[in-house]
Amino acid sequence: MPPPTLDANTQPQPTGGNVPAQHSPSPSPSASLFNNLRLELARVPPFSQMVAKDIDFFVAHATQRYFAPDEPVLNPGHGVVGELLFIRQGAVVGERGLGSQKVIAFEYEKGDLFPISAAVAQRPVSSHYKAVQDTFVLACPVQAMRQLAAVCGPFSDFLNGRIQAFLELSRREVQMAFASRDYSEQAAVRQLGDIANKTPLSCLPDTPLQQALGLMHAKRVGSILVTNENLHLLGILTRYDILGKILLAGTDLQTPISQVMVQPVRSLSTHHTAQDAAILMSRFGIRHVPVTRDGVLVGIVSERDLFAMQRLSLKQVNTAIRSAQNQAELQAAAQEIRQFAHKLLGQGVQSRQLTELISHLNDVLTERLLQITSPKYGINADDVCWIALGSEGRSEQTIATDQDNALILADHADADLRARAQAFALEVNHTLDACGYPLCKGGVMASSPGGTLTLSEWRQHFAGWIAHGAPEGLLKASIYFDFRALYGNASLTEALRVEVVDAAQRTPSFLKQMALNALRQSAPLNWLGQIDTDENDAIDLKLQGTALFVECARIQALAHGIRATNTRERLETIGRLQGVKQTEYEAWVGGFEFLQTLRLRRQLASGPNGADPAHPNRLELHQLNDIDRRILKECLRVARCLQQVLQLDFDR
Repeated sequence: MPPPTLDANTQPQPTGGNVPAQHSPSPSPSASLFNNLRLELARVPPFSQMVAKDIDFFVAHATQRYFAPDEPVLNPGHGVVGELLFIRQGAVVGERGLGSQKVIAFEYEKGDLFPISAAVAQRPVSSHYKAVQDTFVLACPVQAMRQLAAVCGPFSDFLNGRIQAFLELSRREVQMAFASRDYSEQAAVRQLGDIANKTPLSCLPDTPLQQALGLMHAKRVGSILVTNENLHLLGILTRYDILGKILLAGTDLQTPISQVMVQPVRSLSTHHTAQDAAILMSRFGIRHVPVTRDGVLVGIVSERDLFAMQRLSLKQVNTAIRSAQNQAELQAAAQEIRQFAHKLLGQGVQSRQLTELISHLNDVLTERLLQITSPKYGINADDVCWIALGSEGRSEQTIATDQDNALILADHADADLRARAQAFALEVNHTLDACGYPLCKGGVMASSPGGTLTLSEWRQHFAGWIAHGAPEGLLKASIYFDFRALYGNASLTEALRVEVVDAAQRTPSFLKQMALNALRQSAPLNWLGQIDTDENDAIDLKLQGTALFVECARIQALAHGIRATNTRERLETIGRLQGVKQTEYEAWVGGFEFLQTLRLRRQLASGPNGADPAHPNRLELHQLNDIDRRILKECLRVARCLQQVLQLDFDR
């Protein structure tokens, strides 16, 4: 029987059985149906970003089809994909595997386009698609899809980066919510290529100091860069170096500048942002950042350039932290960190940059606290190393974060140093708690039993966790393996990291146990691929969201001998090592970072939609707009795919 036609006001009627696989096209739509289709499409991306004539092109070239419940829609045996399908009504699931081993990998619902990757790449699908209810689709031939993509930017961008296109739409929604922000506040995300437009003063390495200083004086600038003939950076000399390296040292002014220049030079590319430059200056205590394009010097930005624009307050927050002398001043600085994060979120700063900035400022605050507290207990920084663990160890902290830290002592530590170190750690942990970083409920802190150990003792602990793979060891591994030196003697952690990664890579049984433990928490999607919420229509964005990406990235990183702790770096490196297409591992990163953004938005929101302090990562789905709900489901699909790969790799 021919498939029924459907206008905007009619519900589909069950057919009582499957219709044949070869569907007849519905008649050409009437003018009223054509208008209804145009309005339907205009409500969802990417059509909501397209002009009317481009939507009309899609509708005019599409054929309406009907699929009954459980009827196959597409499978690998159908050969190269010939049509792009848009779901008007109903839902389609994709299954992977063979026979009874098939599992539902994803679900498409009303408003979705599929199968995008196969249509763009002109290949067969890799999954078996079937309708799960009465489903009506618009089928657009691939040739028409290509013609539309050639003239319509939003459509082309969507096809080539589904996750990234969705994320951009979401970012715009966030910025619209903060539309009252003045334009001058948007500079945090401006690229350095747009800011560093002045030609930097530079010279060759054999230039005499007298000539270089004369150039600085004549140009009235505070620095001069040293490059080779191809404008590749070699060093820098600033007015702050002149006193110590030239005047007080009595250096002959005929000395080549290469003898006193500072190297290596910390630089950024034209694609980095003003915020990246501000963080770099804050982190390393520098005042000038050269800007390069493809390794060639093209400009320079100074601390004065950034803050003269009055568009960033990182300097003020950073200065407040570094000048703090007591707990009360540190508490005030911690509040400023939260206020600053709220401001940057409204400016459209992406989650990677925002969590990196929050982690950096939390690092500065903790380091300042350690500097203030250590003299009280006679702690020499050369004898200890305070390490950040968990999200701070990965530089992925959000606002609502508790403490995860530990203390490494040099092996020569005696009983007296141990006692002083434990008392020191106890005061630091409680002061951080007073600053708004709660004590860890799991006791993963330097002041907890087993939180302050010598390097040899930490080596034994890690070796034991890896060798035995006991439940307690797996729990510890999920936190302690992401350690990062924060204060003191960083060399105490360097050898430990090499040993830990190498030992884990050599112990497949441990990696398997870690994988099985991680897979106990699955992506919150039901058998239809819909978001699986609790009785209050809510999910936990950390436990059921970002943690899934973090666990998969950590285990795969250890398996590949990757020493990075940051989840984004891990995912990108894994993707390249495994030969995955860039668009695919960018989708991994995009999914993780969108979930991070949702967490930050919840934690920084005020009013009735603000986060519950007791459950800062809990999100009720009705609080999301349509775009963010779609992206959330897409990101959870990506997480499930990562988990399925983890299962295939280790659960054998």
